[in-house]
Amino acid sequence: MAKLNARDVISVPEILLPENADMSAWAVIACDQYTSDEGYWSKLRSYIGGKPSAYNVIFPEIYLKDNPDKRIADINAAMYGYLDSGFFKTVSGGFILVERTTKESGTRTGLMLAVDLEKYSFKAGAKTLIRSTEATILDRLPPRIKIRRNAPIELPHIMLLYDDPDFTVLNAARRGEVLYDFDLNMGGGKVKGTFIGNTGDVLDAYSALLDRQGEDKMLFAAGDGNHSLATAKQCWEELKPTLSEEERLTHPARFALCEVVNIYDKALQFHPIYRFVKTDEPYVFLNEYNLSGKGSATVVVNGISRKVPFPENVPEGIRRLDEYISAFISAHGGEVDYIHGEDELKALTLNGAGVIVPAINKGDFFCLIIEGGNLPRKTFSMGEGNEKRYYIEAKRIK
Repeated sequence: MAKLNARDVISVPEILLPENADMSAWAVIACDQYTSDEGYWSKLRSYIGGKPSAYNVIFPEIYLKDNPDKRIADINAAMYGYLDSGFFKTVSGGFILVERTTKESGTRTGLMLAVDLEKYSFKAGAKTLIRSTEATILDRLPPRIKIRRNAPIELPHIMLLYDDPDFTVLNAARRGEVLYDFDLNMGGGKVKGTFIGNTGDVLDAYSALLDRQGEDKMLFAAGDGNHSLATAKQCWEELKPTLSEEERLTHPARFALCEVVNIYDKALQFHPIYRFVKTDEPYVFLNEYNLSGKGSATVVVNGISRKVPFPENVPEGIRRLDEYISAFISAHGGEVDYIHGEDELKALTLNGAGVIVPAINKGDFFCLIIEGGNLPRKTFSMGEGNEKRYYIEAKRIK
């Protein structure tokens, strides 16, 4: 088999950044955050006022059912307006090192680069060099495809993870010009972007990571933005038949802009996502709990915690727990919700039963994906809501 090279996966993109703008007004949180908190988005709009902002070219998911056709048309018009007015400058010939600092987790360091969608699949069991980490819900793709289909640029909140315990990639990157350095709005902390021009050294470091892996090689796993990356893939597959073989090699829609982060970054926090079952029969839920294993979880009823068995393989345990919850709801009624905070979960258990599941160990993460494929839905979350990616960089896709 031919030796794999990171250059077959990673592309050096032409990145668009605002030339002269209030960057604190420009950058906004990922569209899939605060989906039940209209107050957040209202305060954000007030903060932005009439200034140029990424808010004008993204579609917050809280509004997906609010006159979507008009909103998409307005988004596309705003994108072309920014492009035609010379609002953006082009950063070419390198990557951008992104340092994101929050009071909760410290400083997380990533690289903005482009990946080849031909090397990615969200299908279960795929052996591609870029893989999804959770099952893609196909019903969630059509509205996202509709948003992207006629857009001339993309602004990603996708975060891919790579496995580099010795930090060889970041050690290879030589810092150049500081491209931006500002405070993020709405409690998002601070962000700094620095140009990295020695792309060859960085790509060699990524190639070395592939060399160290076994036969089943994976360079990147989707951490955040699974469905956004799947949407980019579907739009590329839709476009491909209209292009010549030569056009397919370099068309900008083939390459998706994203931030890549070392899974061992100290500020990258893996949080388990707990299960809450709203039910009038929480003690039946506890008494019928049927999972076994050498690990442990905690069932909380009426604020009282009880240790219960749980498989040592956390994804397998969550898969079995979700099956049990589904069967319980079918038999006894109720509904399930997914909760991030332990205190929040315990407060809810006056009206049901909560399950506190263990977190995935970072060191096991890539092995779990390679050996078992997609993780169950809502297995983990990377950081709190305000720590998610903000839209800053853009790239042409037309």
